[in-house]
Amino acid sequence: MTTLDISFRLPRRPRSVSRARAALHAVLGNWGAGDDLLHTAELVLSELVTNALRVPVPADRQIGVRIAHSSPDGLLRLEVSDAGSGRPEIPAPDPDGEHGRGLRVVEALSHRWGVSPRPAGIGKTVWSELKAPALDPTPPTRQVAAITVRPGQHIRAWGTWHDVRAEATARHATGGLTVVLTLPEGPPLHLPAADPVAVRGLS
Repeated sequence: MTTLDISFRLPRRPRSVSRARAALHAVLGNWGAGDDLLHTAELVLSELVTNALRVPVPADRQIGVRIAHSSPDGLLRLEVSDAGSGRPEIPAPDPDGEHGRGLRVVEALSHRWGVSPRPAGIGKTVWSELKAPALDPTPPTRQVAAITVRPGQHIRAWGTWHDVRAEATARHATGGLTVVLTLPEGPPLHLPAADPVAVRGLS
């Protein structure tokens, strides 16, 4: 089972809506989300954060945001927590009303949504789940010295990523150390031991 989970807190300020949207865009980009899911998730999270900012609580109380995906369920879950009491409800349609439209947007775009008691402390969590079966997170990439590369990692060479099947070292004529990496295809890759290489996996 693959579960992806990111949580962060935001101050009770209007710019937190755009900050939440930017964070969501970065997270879902790393998780391989398509444009349709990105657009829908941004709309839903914007409405949830906007509603949380309207809750009458002290200004020093922050808003909690959680973005999670569980591959067996194929659902992206967005949560926004605030310290306010009560339970938000969708009001009856009112063409002239200024409030309540946000939750109708959430209801229309969500696979399901709801309100739960806040896991820790006072307040509540308003959550939405969106269908997202195809998220495929990109493993983090880092630069390491060739001498530290190990079998089971992925290395970038010749413009693409390759599994490292085996690793060995050898001395060349000038006395320096060379790392020899065996890949699934092509000849072994020979690199000076101190050369930086891009790798993924086995962090």
